[in-house]
Amino acid sequence: MGGQYRITGDKYPRLRRPRRRRRLVLAVVASTAALGLVGWGTLQLIDVFTGDEDQAAAAGPKADCATRVSPSPKASGSAGKSGKGKADKPGTSVNGFPAPGKITVNVLNATPRAGLAKDTADELKKRGFRIGNVGNATKEYDKKVKGAALLLGAKAAEDAALPVLNTQLTGARLKTDGRTKATEVDLIIGTGFKALSKQKDADKALADLTSPEPTPTTTRTC
Repeated sequence: MGGQYRITGDKYPRLRRPRRRRRLVLAVVASTAALGLVGWGTLQLIDVFTGDEDQAAAAGPKADCATRVSPSPKASGSAGKSGKGKADKPGTSVNGFPAPGKITVNVLNATPRAGLAKDTADELKKRGFRIGNVGNATKEYDKKVKGAALLLGAKAAEDAALPVLNTQLTGARLKTDGRTKATEVDLIIGTGFKALSKQKDADKALADLTSPEPTPTTTRTC
């Protein structure tokens, strides 16, 4: 052969692959294996977390969470049947309202029906109320009360004695005047009056007024 280099003898130099290519191949193989492991690990993690969520969704609320419903403290005291009982003792009240035994009711008849004031006063007395004057209404109200009744009292009785008396009948109208005694009120019977509420209905209305049902509260602990 011509040129600067010549091959002589019966032995020839061995031709080898460049080492750079071998390293490149090894790097590609290693990278592929690493990516495969990473992908497999990711799938396993996804399966673990999604599996837990599915189980939690199927099971409902978390097992370590508890919901507890607690009633609010009940109002102290009890009106008792017909407003009688401990609350009727002098100087006592029920949940801010005077007991029937502390309220004096003047029963006045503003209708043409005779004897209505006395019958109503007798029934209120049986239910624990004190009775004051019983008779006909004054000219200011005589035959001028169109509804069942007009309950008349001092401004201080608006949220005390008047609502208590109002539990004994339906359809009455409440009104305040200039008197100062909060525990003395007038029941002026109107033309629409038929009778006092039934005893059991009046007792329930009085109990609801003086001892309202507690509002439950919900507490969630985790």
